[in-house]
Amino acid sequence: MRILDIFERRATQLRRDASPVQCSGAFVTGCHEPMRIARDSVTSRRSVLQGLAGAALLPWPGVAVTAGGLGVSQVARELTLIAGGGGNILVLQTGDGRVLVDSGAAASSDAVLATLDELPGGGVTAVFNTHWHLDQVGSNEALGESGATIFAHEKTRQRLGAGYYLPAEDRYEQPLPRAALPTETVYTDGATSIGGQRIDYGHLILAHTDGDIYVSFPDLNVIAVGDVVSRARDPMFDWFGGGWLGGRVDSLALLLELSDADTRFVPSYGAVIGRAELQAEHDLMLELFERMVEHVRLGETAQDMLTTGVLDGLGRTFEDPYRLLYDMHKGFWAHHNKLMPDIV
Repeated sequence: MRILDIFERRATQLRRDASPVQCSGAFVTGCHEPMRIARDSVTSRRSVLQGLAGAALLPWPGVAVTAGGLGVSQVARELTLIAGGGGNILVLQTGDGRVLVDSGAAASSDAVLATLDELPGGGVTAVFNTHWHLDQVGSNEALGESGATIFAHEKTRQRLGAGYYLPAEDRYEQPLPRAALPTETVYTDGATSIGGQRIDYGHLILAHTDGDIYVSFPDLNVIAVGDVVSRARDPMFDWFGGGWLGGRVDSLALLLELSDADTRFVPSYGAVIGRAELQAEHDLMLELFERMVEHVRLGETAQDMLTTGVLDGLGRTFEDPYRLLYDMHKGFWAHHNKLMPDIV
């Protein structure tokens, strides 16, 4: 079945059902029943999908898989999710063209652009980058050259324009071409209207990097949150790029303030989640913060914390617990003056 056929059928269903659908389930459950991911289904397909960057959760019921291996599903009226080409990409269809949130990884750019050509609507008018990691900006250059306005935090423009150091690899990431750089930036928050659709965006301070933003579609009650929410894989804290656990807790609290019981959140990886899942993520990060403050004050290393069981009893396990603790630990020492009033 063609992708367009699936969307037309899904759009008809959404028009019939005007009442909001409650989110349910755990881990990678979306807010539409057709998007629920069965664990057995994921496991049985894992060997097929290992070669697809970011596609460990594809396909799931209700998702069309393109010839390029990308998954496509409808989140709301005129709002489509493309997954498997790096970070998730949201596509908003408007009367003045399409609006994207993030543009995937460079290695998947051809597949992303081909998928966009199959979707309804005109050309891409605007792109919002939730932050500056390369799995969010891979199609920026092609879209920028075609005339799209690229929105982002000012730190994202600076990082992409000047390059940045990767301590884990002991190398520098080279600057992106000028066409790939954001052309409209924000320090705090902003709002715009494209094709009659209101779009709000704002800084999520030091939650994952120093340039994170949320992108909200109030008329659809959907908020894209980048890597600030990470239920489908281990949370990542780019401590050298400004991200730390305290910023994550504060940013999740802000997202809760911006939402209601029916709001849906789109992370960079995994399926759409609801407010209950976001609250659980906030509570988990807050618990980790409170535990780690005491251990950092004692001068413990990440390995010490792993040995003493800082991650035990959280109701969630992690693929690489040492890496998680190491990154959080490094982030804490960059903010040592915020740990307790007697640390200077």
